[in-house]
Amino acid sequence: MPSQWRLGVTDISLRGKIDGWAVAQQAREIDPQFPVVYMSGASAVDWPSKGVPNSIMLAKPFAPAQLVTAVSNLLNTGTPTA
Repeated sequence: MPSQWRLGVTDISLRGKIDGWAVAQQAREIDPQFPVVYMSGASAVDWPSKGVPNSIMLAKPFAPAQLVTAVSNLLNTGTPTA
């Protein structure tokens, strides 16, 4: 069954028991190709080791246009450029 969601955007530091890395991992259990945009201030350096493939990391602070570009890129091509 196809997901109603086409892309996930998550901060790494979330309140509660789960972080953004785990959010993306759980989404990938449902759809192995699910594209993800991560946002973080302090955890951006961990993206190469903790991020899922077909994802983009936006290090804070970033311009809103960078988020629009990241989302558009993943939805239109499926290939990260950031």
